[in-house]
Amino acid sequence: KSLAFKTEILLLRPFYPNMDGEGATADPQLQRFIEMESQKQRFQQLVHQMTEVCWEKCLDKPGPKLDSRTETCFVNCVERFIDTSQFILNRLEQTQRSRGSFSETMSD
Repeated sequence: KSLAFKTEILLLRPFYPNMDGEGATADPQLQRFIEMESQKQRFQQLVHQMTEVCWEKCLDKPGPKLDSRTETCFVNCVERFIDTSQFILNRLEQTQRSRGSFSETMSD
């Protein structure tokens, strides 16, 4: 089967768990490649979102140069965006862990 077919199977498998497995077993190298590409895409989306938010918040009027106030605003905005994203990720991980331990307690 072609690489495109295997990639499609891997991407669709979570949505169609009963999908025919013929040719769907991909080698670990392909799986790592897909994981890396997915991570790159998520990172690019995050950067795009951060840029959009900070641009709207900090740039009053476009000009040939950024003044120090605008530059400071961009730096602060990016730092807060990163802090907030990290906080949310940590909170989601905590929630997943607590649900996992709750599920284990219920099954005992």
